Amino acid sequence: MSMSDPVSQGLGPHSLGGAIHRLHGKWGAIVAFGVLLLVLGIAATTFSFEATVATVTLNGVFFLVAGAAEIGIGMQAQAWSRFFLWVIGGLLYLVVGIICILNPLVASVFLTLALGAGLIAAAAVRIYLAFQLPSGPSRSMIFLAGAVTGLLGLVIIVYWPGSSLYVLGTLLGIDLIFHGVGWIQFGLALRSRH
Repeated sequence: MSMSDPVSQGLGPHSLGGAIHRLHGKWGAIVAFGVLLLVLGIAATTFSFEATVATVTLNGVFFLVAGAAEIGIGMQAQAWSRFFLWVIGGLLYLVVGIICILNPLVASVFLTLALGAGLIAAAAVRIYLAFQLPSGPSRSMIFLAGAVTGLLGLVIIVYWPGSSLYVLGTLLGIDLIFHGVGWIQFGLALRSRH
């Protein structure tokens, strides 16, 4: 096998290099997708209230689908206790889904509180894990990540319930912006490859 062979260069059909090679010609579509995500992210951040309502409503639809699926699985259970647990879990998902769809503002209050508490808990775990690492740059970065996560959770909790009107939409927007920039950079990097 010669060195010019695509397989010997890591460009085989199932390799990362092969996948990137196949995407080279699609760099324009990848950049366009990134720009779309970036525009949607800016819109979600600008209209954070509307994005929060849309996010909660969409989550309601997901809860309904998950609830129906759990009830369907429960109907297939052989034992009464399993049937009961699956159906109760499915019914709870259905109730949450209906609340999210019918009154997304009330649902956003509870989801935002859960998000803030979850961020604080995640920060505590990160800081605890950082103490387990030997001192060095990676330990400092984990401390910093834990501190930022905890601060974000604390800000959400301190300004709750008012923060529930914009937090979820703003976070969605920020996530879309970062994803969009990532896809744009990936597409431009593909274009510059020869």
